[in-house]
Amino acid sequence: MERVDLHLSKLTVAQKLDLMEAIWDDLARQDKTLEAPDWHEEVLKDREKALAVGNATISDWDEAKDRIKRNVS
Repeated sequence: MERVDLHLSKLTVAQKLDLMEAIWDDLARQDKTLEAPDWHEEVLKDREKALAVGNATISDWDEAKDRIKRNVS
């Protein structure tokens, strides 16, 4: 496979986040061919425990994206 050179240093943080989101969305459409590594299950269990005891909170994805964009712009 040929490497793609995107000159990432020339992109703004907001542009990089948009690019990451587009790549992630494309990968998610191919989810049947992707397998999560074993360590993901442990991370998810740790996060569920943190949420259960009140050491973590959750956000709606659109709200989270807006917060991230505000913090990096």
